[in-house]
Amino acid sequence: MSAVVIIPARYASVRLPGKPLLAQTGLPLIVHVVRAVEGAKNIARVVVATDDERIAHAVRDAGSEAVMTRADHTCGTDRLAEAADLLHLRDDDIVVNVQGDEPDMPPSLVEELVSLLETSGCPMATLCTPMRPEEAGDPNKVKVVFSAAGRALYFSRAAVPFQRDPAGPPAEYHLHIGIYAYRVAFLKTFSRLPATPLERVEKLEQLRALENDYPIAVKVVDYTGSGIDTPEDYAAFVNRRKV
Repeated sequence: MSAVVIIPARYASVRLPGKPLLAQTGLPLIVHVVRAVEGAKNIARVVVATDDERIAHAVRDAGSEAVMTRADHTCGTDRLAEAADLLHLRDDDIVVNVQGDEPDMPPSLVEELVSLLETSGCPMATLCTPMRPEEAGDPNKVKVVFSAAGRALYFSRAAVPFQRDPAGPPAEYHLHIGIYAYRVAFLKTFSRLPATPLERVEKLEQLRALENDYPIAVKVVDYTGSGIDTPEDYAAFVNRRKV
């Protein structure tokens, strides 16, 4: 059994076209993501899965590995399933899905996530971090609520939980971090499932697992990075790199 990071990346983005190749820092964004996670101790390799030759070329020019996948995938997890097949991964191998817009991802979180999958008994695992209440209304920041046993109850772009009584106890919000882990066997199962109603409404692929009664383990971690969803997010990332 080995663990592999696969980073799904496509050129098209509604909010930020050409996002993986933005290079105001001197390096394409996708290369920043690769380099961020390469230091994880329990990872055998890091591979970018893309349908765009420009992205593959940028990754290979930086000395990293890329694999070409079909252009008709509707979500990143489906792209990973094809990549796992192309890479000839075994069913018991672990795939860590790091989103291609998470350049601040610490290697230590990749390591924690692999450990969580191995010990949780769930076919899928992910991470979250506390967030400020004033950020919870941002639909670009996905929230997760989970059980006392650390199992995801729901993911949403809305502010969940909703605080019905302003005088009651304050709501605690948790930001979902764009990283998942699963064994290859479950990745194949997931990719064969049709898109589900909540997945299509929220545009959140992890809801496909919950709607089909597959539990997702969730762990709260300290994370101060930020995914890149908008031009403002990218500008803030560039400014951080100048410091």
